[in-house]
Amino acid sequence: MSMPVAISDVNTFTESNKISDFMIKKDLIVSICCITYNHEQFIAQAVDSFMMQKTDFKFEIVIGNDCSTDGTCGVLTMLQEKYPGFITVLPAEKNVGCHLNMVNTLKACKGKYIALCEGDDFWTDPFKLQKQVDFLNNNPEYIICCHYTRVIDMNDNTLYVHPSPKPLVYSYYDLLCGKQEETKTATVLYHNLPEVYELYNKPWYFNCYAGDKMLKLFATFATGRKIYVIPEVMSCYRNHTGGIWSMIRDDSRMEMVISDFNLITQKFDYHGIHKRKLLLLYIQRYILFELRRWRIGKIYNTVKYLI
Repeated sequence: MSMPVAISDVNTFTESNKISDFMIKKDLIVSICCITYNHEQFIAQAVDSFMMQKTDFKFEIVIGNDCSTDGTCGVLTMLQEKYPGFITVLPAEKNVGCHLNMVNTLKACKGKYIALCEGDDFWTDPFKLQKQVDFLNNNPEYIICCHYTRVIDMNDNTLYVHPSPKPLVYSYYDLLCGKQEETKTATVLYHNLPEVYELYNKPWYFNCYAGDKMLKLFATFATGRKIYVIPEVMSCYRNHTGGIWSMIRDDSRMEMVISDFNLITQKFDYHGIHKRKLLLLYIQRYILFELRRWRIGKIYNTVKYLI
């Protein structure tokens, strides 16, 4: 989960640096898109988990380093030497934030599919990519393939893992109404299409907090396809003190969630029963939080989109 970038940076990007040079290399099946910032302790484990993948196709690793101030740069240099020809590192002249770092990294990804994993998470199954690519190749009605994940702490202790994974399917309207269990960023592999790329040319994208949620929502909306979740645990999501989202105070996190909810109600299409579902979702999850802070104006502005 990431913080919005500065407005000046958004304006610079949207005016002069839009994604207009979309291109796929025919022989490249997967681009692994990894963004990192101050992940000195973790990035090697992430890259090693990429390199352990056993596939019958070609893949690349593209890492966007957002001007890390710790030893991440040195670790990345070591990894490029360890795995020559596999890793492209995109350095930044200044810290631009997660969203712009993600966009700049995706621009360099030329695979038929994009796999996402941030530098403090990692994969655990050597056949993860093969399973996901095989699924999407054989099921064109899906735009994204995910899987289950294990949540761990700094000492690799398990904080959560689903006891009995089962297949899950999400449509655009499912995601719109808040359903997205077991679709964390490190599980996402999606079809690299121009319609999906268009998300990153939307100025409002840079005002959201949950960039991964907006990607899933926009991809299903733009293509009319669905998300499938393989019922296997194949990655780890790490809660740690340097994580932007995992260690945010509950109140601050709720502020971000409500902000994204309002953005979704204003920027995505829905009608009829889905308006009612969104209104019910707002009443059940968020309106009490707003009322306790006497935000009558904010409540009015949200509800007017839903009635």
